[in-house]
Amino acid sequence: MRQVCTAVISIAISLLSLASCSSNPGHNKNGEADNGKPFNPTEILKYDPQKGDKKIEEFMEHLHKVSGFNGNVLVAKKGKIIYEGSFGWANHLTRDSLKLSSQFELASVTKTMTGTAIMQLWERGKIKLDQDVRDFFPDFPYEGVTIRLLLTHRSGMMNYVYFVDNIYRTQHLNQKKGLTNKEAMEMIAKYKPARFNKPNASFLYNNSNFMVLGAIIEKVTGQSYADYMKENIFKPAGMAHTAVYSKAVYDKIPVDVVGHDRNSWRYSVAQNFLDGPVGDKGIYSTVGDLFVFDQALKAGKLIKPATQDSAYTAHNPMIRGHFSYGYGWRIFEAPGQKVVYHTGWWHGFRHIFLRDLKNDVTIVLLGNMVNGSLLHLDDLFKMTGMPIVRKGAYTGNGDTAED
Repeated sequence: MRQVCTAVISIAISLLSLASCSSNPGHNKNGEADNGKPFNPTEILKYDPQKGDKKIEEFMEHLHKVSGFNGNVLVAKKGKIIYEGSFGWANHLTRDSLKLSSQFELASVTKTMTGTAIMQLWERGKIKLDQDVRDFFPDFPYEGVTIRLLLTHRSGMMNYVYFVDNIYRTQHLNQKKGLTNKEAMEMIAKYKPARFNKPNASFLYNNSNFMVLGAIIEKVTGQSYADYMKENIFKPAGMAHTAVYSKAVYDKIPVDVVGHDRNSWRYSVAQNFLDGPVGDKGIYSTVGDLFVFDQALKAGKLIKPATQDSAYTAHNPMIRGHFSYGYGWRIFEAPGQKVVYHTGWWHGFRHIFLRDLKNDVTIVLLGNMVNGSLLHLDDLFKMTGMPIVRKGAYTGNGDTAED
């Protein structure tokens, strides 16, 4: 009997131990660290317009009327939305007004999520940051280009957008059908366009880096970029209104927001073959879902805090003493301050997505009219307690290309 009791006690202890391990608040079902706190996107997105910040509302009304901002905005502090609003048209031609649920082509804000996916694959042991692109694409014409160099825009590659555009125009190819990442990689292998620089020689921002990362995600996972992002980024984060839309898949992208260029409603931008490749762009989302993405990262739902720290670390020399680039994030640093952010500019869309890590402030501005309105945000930064994230506001040497 004593042996039976001992065995039962032993089994009970083992079960308790297993239960303790399985309910460990430091890890989610994918084995990634989280902070153990409840994560409810519905609660995160709760907002009462009657309690919205009136000063921010006045600022945004002014930005809309005087500077021509046309788009959606969300401002949050300490994990709570303090203001959100819509200003102007989704499509001027049909006089459709923007709604808070309107999905925008995120342009290069997409890079923040592609970078997160790459770091996720690294955590899972699927890739190494110093792996060469040729490990995945043997015909890739450039030696010494690693995943790390792609993440930090130090590959020295040419910008595939201009290279492919020239091929399509000179060879009179079908510009309505979207190009896939795989096809873009095949064109690079075939034509071997001259690169701008040797790998790791300098920082040179361009879309080729993250288009190639998108292709690597597809090659490593055996899934489309759209499916991988849906299953491993959007769903775990609770981003219910976010998707990847490529012209290689859709004849017409299924969203209502149209991009307008040159600060004029006359120039509504028709999507074409360059809206096929994804990773550098191609994610469509809302201001609310970007805030949910921000909160999911802070809660450790996608990648570990230590992995995020490496993504938010400057991997290039500082520009003007304050600005650099990490793994898919632009970085602003000053004594006691750190903001990670990204801009976006593509086919009539112009955005900025900012995350103040010290003061816990999130600002999302998604616009579908390309003009200079996002250069006039200093007062908004001051209202929220965020440092002014504008290169011209600080002294120092050097410059960098923006989206």
